[in-house]
Amino acid sequence: MSRLSVRGVTVSLILLSWIRVTGTCRTKKTWPKTFTQEELKKRLSPMQFHVTQERGTESAFRGEFADHKEEGIYVCVVCGAPLFRSETKFDSGSGWPSFYDLMKQESVAATDDFSHGIHRVEVTCSQCGSHLGHLFDDGPKPTGKRYCINSASLGFQAKDASSAPSHPTSAERGGAGAGAGRGAVTGGVAGGGAGAGAVIEGVAGGKTEL
Repeated sequence: MSRLSVRGVTVSLILLSWIRVTGTCRTKKTWPKTFTQEELKKRLSPMQFHVTQERGTESAFRGEFADHKEEGIYVCVVCGAPLFRSETKFDSGSGWPSFYDLMKQESVAATDDFSHGIHRVEVTCSQCGSHLGHLFDDGPKPTGKRYCINSASLGFQAKDASSAPSHPTSAERGGAGAGAGRGAVTGGVAGGGAGAGAVIEGVAGGKTEL
């Protein structure tokens, strides 16, 4: 009985570790919105596809929204789901867009990530499962959280925009297919390629990188 009890506790701890209290947790089979890889390759830039679908990382300080200060809402570049308000964005010194809070707790799904030999918490869009970045516990008050997000995974809807997005959609850039609805589909990182995520384990500006 004691052996079974210990195993039961172990299983429970593993499950509790997997189900994070920040954000929702889903399996990839339960995303409300789904897209084919062919469709996404047509309407996303190579960097956007690499980051959101292949869990890539753009180079620090090179992303379109790293120093972006316009008021509005940041959305998922793939499905247009609202993720962060501009007032929660702050300069973390990491080189990636950083936010201390979500628009809604269910905006993202958070899961343990043990890639590259370290433990981090990956955040993905709760609507389509696209990779966004990682969550750290070194952010400012009141939450103490830092959502370290790739610019390539984000679109932006300006506060005063009526209907047109503040950044060109993929169609306007000459890409095939439509953009992601409410959010502007932004371009890839200048000079970045699919291998730009090779710096993941370093430290930039005193902060752990994506």
